[in-house]
Formats: sequence, C-alpha cells, structure tokens
Amino acid sequence: MTDPLALEPVLAPDERARPLFHDPDLTHEERYEAFVQHVHSGLKVEATDWMPDEYRQNVLRFVEMHANSELMGVLPERDWIMRAPTLKRKLALTAKIQDEVGHAQLLYRVAEDLGKPREQMITDLIDGKTKFHNVFHYPTKSWGDVGIIAWLVDAAAIVAQQALRESSYGPYSRTMKKICWEESVHIMHGRDVVVTLVNGTDNQRAMVQEALDRWWGPLMQMHGPRSPREKDRDLFWRIKAKTSEELRQEFLTIYVPRLLELGLVIPDPELRFDDAAGEWRYTEPDWDELRRVVTGHGPMSQERLAFRRLNYDETAWVRSTVLAVPVAPAA
Repeated sequence: MTDPLALEPVLAPDERARPLFHDPDLTHEERYEAFVQHVHSGLKVEATDWMPDEYRQNVLRFVEMHANSELMGVLPERDWIMRAPTLKRKLALTAKIQDEVGHAQLLYRVAEDLGKPREQMITDLIDGKTKFHNVFHYPTKSWGDVGIIAWLVDAAAIVAQQALRESSYGPYSRTMKKICWEESVHIMHGRDVVVTLVNGTDNQRAMVQEALDRWWGPLMQMHGPRSPREKDRDLFWRIKAKTSEELRQEFLTIYVPRLLELGLVIPDPELRFDDAAGEWRYTEPDWDELRRVVTGHGPMSQERLAFRRLNYDETAWVRSTVLAVPVAPAA
C-alpha cells in the first residue's frame, strides 16, 4: 500500500470492520448492491477492498487526470522562475512549483494502487492518450499571468478539491487534505502578487487586467459543461460531491467580489447575480474550445508535451539506476 496514511490515522486491515460486500457467500449482484449502499451511506472504500470494475475505472481515470494536471500545471509557471522580479518572488514561485510536483507524486501513488503502473500513466500522458486540465494548455505572457494563475486558477481548482476531501475513495480523500492545505498557501501567494501589481504603476495594473482578460475564458471552462446530476457517474459513486455548475457558481460567488474590490474589470458584460434565481448569469463559455484544448489542440499543448517527453527520455538513466535489481556479490 502506498496511501500516505500519516495524513489521518487508519485502522490496520485486520482491525477494520469488514463491509458487507466482502462476504464471499454473496452473489456478484448482491455484492454490487451492498457496495452501492456502503458508498451512498457516506462510508469509505479502501484500496484493498473489493470494488466494481466501473468504480475502480472511474476513480482511476479521475485521479490520473488530476495527477497529470498537477504535473503539467508547473510548466506555465516554470518559465517565470528566472524572470521573477525579486529574489523573494523567485523563492516563492519555486516553492509553489515544488509543491505541485509533490502533489502529482502523491496522486500517482494513489492511482497506482488501483492497478495502473506509474510508468504507463506517464507514457500515456506524453503520448497524448490521457488528459490534463484545459488551463495548462495556454501560454504565460507576463508576470501578471503568474499572479492570476496562482490566485484564480488555483482558486477554481481548490473549490473542486475541497469537495474531494469527502470522496468515497479513502486514499484520495485523505491525500486531498494535504493538497488543499498547500493550495491554500498558493492562493495567498497569487493574491499577494496581484495586489502588489494593482497597487503599483499604471503599467503593472494594466498587466494584471490584460492577464485577467485572457484567462477568464479558460477559467469559466475549467469545471466543464453543465451535466444532469442524475447522469453523472462520478457523483453516483460519490467520487466527487458537486456538479460542474455548482463548482462554477461557488467560484463566482467567492471571487467576483474580490476582483471588483481590487478595481479589476471582469471581461464578461453579461455577468450578474440573479437574485430571484440565487445564481450567477454569465456568457456561455466556448465548450468547443474546451474540447479542442483538452484533446491536445491548445496553444501550448504539443510544446508542453514535447518538453515532458524530452525530460522523461533524458532522465531514463536515473530510473534505470534507481530501480535496477541489485546484483548479488560473487561467492
């Protein structure tokens, strides 16, 4: 088991009450129904538990994409480490990137326990067979982008991640607690960059506004199109807790007032809060663009995958050395 159990005490397998779906006398159908009841009762599933194939595959797909996104998400910011305006900013950005790579490490470990080797996950990522979040397919053009990514992109992510702390898959929910703590620090880092810039020169303030103008579309697409709750299998399995639209509404409720407080202009003339409906109205995001981008046709998709491919090839000797089977000394 590679679940970072130190995040939350868990009883040893032989001390845990065995869920009903472990009863060997049950038929497959009875096991399935007992598993569904277990999950819908708010109980956790562990890596060593029996689980339906659909559940295993859905959790694996969900966690693998999350891990891919953490790994690829460092690349837009990596380009700015050496161009950071001060040593303090350079160190803060470096620490953030280190955290994100660590998150990928934790998540790949969780995914491995579901039956897919890490090497295969990395190979599928760099071959374009699996996806990563849309926001990491776009270029970073200014230091303002670094602030917007750390503040708003990470904020949109943490809205979803906080809900994942209650995921039915125990190793994932426990790992998300650590990730959410660190993402909260990233958001404060990003807000500090943005606040500093908007209180700086006219050019610095314009830099933030221009970055916001470019990133607003991808931000609104980030949680995905609306989907009926009753048809979402990730919701059915309690892998996640909220719909795409619920997450988007939560993000808008928290961050629209904060953007306006800084005097920034949100680049959507249709954006308003509908008091009667109790929700935000906005210009419909470009879902065709989202589909193009996440399938590897974004502005920086191929360049970033090529970087990961080159990096993976150049470090092959490290893996082969570390993972080599020890040779017994001659007698």
